[in-house]
Amino acid sequence: YNTPHGPYQVPDKYFDKYKARGLDDQVAAIYGMCENIDDNFKKILNTLDRLNLTQNTIVIFTTDNGPQTKRFNADMKGKKGSIDEGGVRVPLFVRWTQKIKPHEINQISSHIDILPTLVELAHLKMPQTLPLDGISLAPLLQETPQKYPDRMIFTFSNPRGKNKFIAGSVRTQKFRAVNQSKNKWQLYDMLADPGQTTDIAEKNPDVLNKLRSAYLAALEDVTKDGFDLPTHIGYDEWPLVIIPAHEAHLIKNRKKGISYISPNGWANEWLKNWTDKEAYPQWNVKIIEPGTFDVTLMYACKPENLGAEFQLKIADQTLNAKVTIPHDPKLLHSPDRSRRGEAYEKTWAPLKMGTIKLTPCKTHLTLKAIKKTGPQLIELKAIHLKKIK
Repeated sequence: YNTPHGPYQVPDKYFDKYKARGLDDQVAAIYGMCENIDDNFKKILNTLDRLNLTQNTIVIFTTDNGPQTKRFNADMKGKKGSIDEGGVRVPLFVRWTQKIKPHEINQISSHIDILPTLVELAHLKMPQTLPLDGISLAPLLQETPQKYPDRMIFTFSNPRGKNKFIAGSVRTQKFRAVNQSKNKWQLYDMLADPGQTTDIAEKNPDVLNKLRSAYLAALEDVTKDGFDLPTHIGYDEWPLVIIPAHEAHLIKNRKKGISYISPNGWANEWLKNWTDKEAYPQWNVKIIEPGTFDVTLMYACKPENLGAEFQLKIADQTLNAKVTIPHDPKLLHSPDRSRRGEAYEKTWAPLKMGTIKLTPCKTHLTLKAIKKTGPQLIELKAIHLKKIK
């Protein structure tokens, strides 16, 4: 489920119940969405019963991070985006009827453990992968005696993909060391102080040094390949590749000239305010297998900007296109309970640029303006590359 994340949409029967408790619209919607998750999860479990699949189905319920608003969080410090306990600790329920008896596990674990756990529970052969950081939780789930090491679980916070400073934390069964700002570490005893109210770094320098050294080593390992990984194009099994506008690097000489609809460029956003003919979006791509591709721009364009011309370039191949059909749709109405932080939806028009032949390589995809006829160029949602068989 994408809930209870925004946009905050939920039927009246869920919303009214929590609104009646005096909560604001956003929090009332969130709790209503949580109850809606419960009801839908019950449908899944009932369906497994009806199809006689319960006994041989492993069901996992977990979430991705702490709450993104100020609401109940068990007195833990932090929320979504934080590297403290309240930002990263989530529930994990695993059900396998008759194979796993109901019990509570207090051993720390992480999402990285799910793959090796499922492989062991299902008696599968571990596939060849890059080195795994996770461990199997099967012995804990099935209450098979086994001594677990006092492991370290690392959290890295790098939402912009920058290398200059990466905040993070490291958690053991007893401690959490937190590096929120450069060279300023904090240490907490999570057993005695689960709310992280008292920094004990000065009293436990040896513990902090050990955790800090381990964190820095792990950070060096996970950042060695950088963050600017290319989008793969060309798999026969995945013929349509959508290059979202919000994943572009914006090449410009000043702050203005081209931008996302918000400063962040979150998912589902698009490029607008393209006023500078010299500014352009650029994506890193990797052609995996050779082929011929149909190329289509998904765009919006006001009538006064018609006639704008563009050149798409990928490797040594280029395509030109001219915008001749206006498309200026309004934002689609959404039944949000409170103001969303995400982009609203609207329909986009296709501009077919033609076909292009590509061979395996690692390169850039750019879309540059070659003629500007009005105050702005187009708004760009995405570029579609569809492999032709």
